[in-house]
Amino acid sequence: MEEDRVRFICKRTVVSTRSIEPGRLYQLSVLDHVMEPNHIRLVYYYRCSKTREPGEITKKLRESLAYTLNCYPIVTGRLVKEVDGMEENKDLSQRWMVKSNDAGVGMVEARATGSVKEWLRSVNREEELKLVHWEDMYHLQYYWSTFCVQVTEFESGGLAIGLSCSHLLADPVCAMMFIRAWADLTLSRSMMAPPLFHPLPPRRFSNQRLISNNQLLSHYIKSCSLTASPSNMTEDHMVTVTFLFPDPLVRAGENEPRISTFEILAGLFWVCVSRAKGKRNELMDMSLCLDVRKLLRLDQSYFGNCMVYHKVPYSKPVKTKDKLLFHAVQEIESITKRLDYDTVMDLIEWLSSNNGAISNGSDLVCTNLENMSHSRPMMFEEDLALSHVSCYVEGPVAGGGQVIVLPSPPGKEPMSRVVMVSLPQRVMVKVIEDELLLSFSPVVIMEDTKQL
Repeated sequence: MEEDRVRFICKRTVVSTRSIEPGRLYQLSVLDHVMEPNHIRLVYYYRCSKTREPGEITKKLRESLAYTLNCYPIVTGRLVKEVDGMEENKDLSQRWMVKSNDAGVGMVEARATGSVKEWLRSVNREEELKLVHWEDMYHLQYYWSTFCVQVTEFESGGLAIGLSCSHLLADPVCAMMFIRAWADLTLSRSMMAPPLFHPLPPRRFSNQRLISNNQLLSHYIKSCSLTASPSNMTEDHMVTVTFLFPDPLVRAGENEPRISTFEILAGLFWVCVSRAKGKRNELMDMSLCLDVRKLLRLDQSYFGNCMVYHKVPYSKPVKTKDKLLFHAVQEIESITKRLDYDTVMDLIEWLSSNNGAISNGSDLVCTNLENMSHSRPMMFEEDLALSHVSCYVEGPVAGGGQVIVLPSPPGKEPMSRVVMVSLPQRVMVKVIEDELLLSFSPVVIMEDTKQL
């Protein structure tokens, strides 16, 4: 039996350093409620240029986390149910809200053998998830922490910071901005982009238009009526491979400046996964996960769910496989360019009077996080250099497989991208050997080597 490389030291509760308004109730938005059954896990890896005493950096991060939580009362609060605007824990048919009580967040402290560099050369999905502690909701949800942090020090140098949270309260953009705020406060004792807590904006003008052709809304109407089946995710063992696409090679659409890097990569994996599933000159069902803060005129620091899932329709099969990638990218580009303010507001208004949680069934899901690049390094300490970021979204929204497009890693060309791909093992084996994928010369930076 292989020795476990991660050793857990303890679990604590970290609370904010100043008292907050007790008993205040925070309403969650309709985009929050529809994400309830899912959760997010992030892992940030840092190389360290100097030797530290064991536990030294963990202690400093624990202390700075307490100060960070002063700005996040929703994170330190606890879930309760609402009934006609009043809290009521026993009525499970009603929607969640957060009661501010400064109960804090869970923090796990751990140690790992080797260095960050060695770890990244050999880690797989199952082992990486040991760096980001997650607990499902307790039977008594009022005692359950919706956010949890894990700090893992590597014995031969380096650090991993894991964050897990319920998707009910935050989307991946929120989670990443929380890490950013914590890093800023640790390094400079100031928070450059504090979170903004406010309701989703109302429609700016009366809705007089027909919404029968709203494809975004149609996807939610259909998917919220589905019963999420675990079979999609358990019929075959899920494995994750992380690719780096270098700058010159990822820009296959450089002669089409209107096409984004995300659209090219989403189209590439749409074609490759479809082939791996036996499709011939046609495409499987796919949904895009897109951030709509900008469309709704919200700041990136808006705290709450503001990403939507949009089904990508495709027309009749393409006659030649050579045209399939071009066709896929065109379909994706059409969706991303047509998504507008009114389309999203139609969805928000429909969700306001309809319950349910979204499930993407067996769809491939492509998530766009490429704009989460940072104009300045995300540093907790001067001697800690960010090396790699991993992101997992788990639950019914994950569909039958996920492609998450992340920004260029530190020190790489700005147009390069990191892509995390999670698929059933039998599908992944075929995808990584696909000639179209290999023509982009991706560099595999993390993979489940034992499973492939």
